[in-house]
Amino acid sequence: MHSFAVDHRQGVAMSYQGYRQHTVLITGASSGIGASFARSLAARGASLVLVARRRDRLEELAAELRADHDVAVLAVSVDLASPAAVATILDALRTAHVSVTALINNAGFGTFGEFGSEEPARLAQEIAVDVSAPVQLSHAFLPEIVTRHGFLINVASMAAYTPTPRMAVYGASKAFVLSFTESLWAETQGTGAAVFALSPGATSTEFNAVVGTEDATAGAKPRTPEAVVLTALAHLESRNPGPSVIDGAANRFTATAIRFASRRTTARMMHWVTDPARRAGLPKAAATPERG
Repeated sequence: MHSFAVDHRQGVAMSYQGYRQHTVLITGASSGIGASFARSLAARGASLVLVARRRDRLEELAAELRADHDVAVLAVSVDLASPAAVATILDALRTAHVSVTALINNAGFGTFGEFGSEEPARLAQEIAVDVSAPVQLSHAFLPEIVTRHGFLINVASMAAYTPTPRMAVYGASKAFVLSFTESLWAETQGTGAAVFALSPGATSTEFNAVVGTEDATAGAKPRTPEAVVLTALAHLESRNPGPSVIDGAANRFTATAIRFASRRTTARMMHWVTDPARRAGLPKAAATPERG
């Protein structure tokens, strides 16, 4: 079993050598952006704690990373929608004698449909995974991240920048993550820790499959998880990382352009963008809201 090691000397600007001094906990690590983060950080020499629901996928990825990169990897299978999820993670870390010095809150999912038709229990799970878990995990690990000059990356979304009709709870949760993380960035200035929000747009992951419809990304051309992770790590490795970074030039342009539109205009525009009838070429009256 490889040992988990940390170092007190690293500052905000991260180097390849610097990653070797950190143990990074990644949620939603079994696929998509989370798995890409795991592979990229293992290649840079970081020790890892992989968190997701699907134990078989976690164990398979952990074995791959140990074999390919000779790094320490701990897999923790837990459903972040469970009220006991964070306690379960902390217990697993104590049992394994692992100290987390960096955190990537990547896990999240969305639902699609008119708000009034959504299932309350599913919405509660969405809030637990997308909002409550990042807050609790950030609170649990931020003191050590600051002490060890590590990093905290919270994955938000382009949905954080606009109202998102038919995905009202998801969009609101990502707006929360963006605001929350930018506040933590300000609070941790001068500590040597790096804190920022990462906002991808449409990405080639299992997101739409979980939501249950391609309408969730409105037909946008997806970027790859690897491209998203490269954006995040380039930001992390910059001399003075800002409070947030958007993946993709087109997404950055969109986020900037939206600032010049009124909230009324933006909400109406996004209601049109997410309309299933628009993508299907059907008359508006024929649209049937889809549910996640």
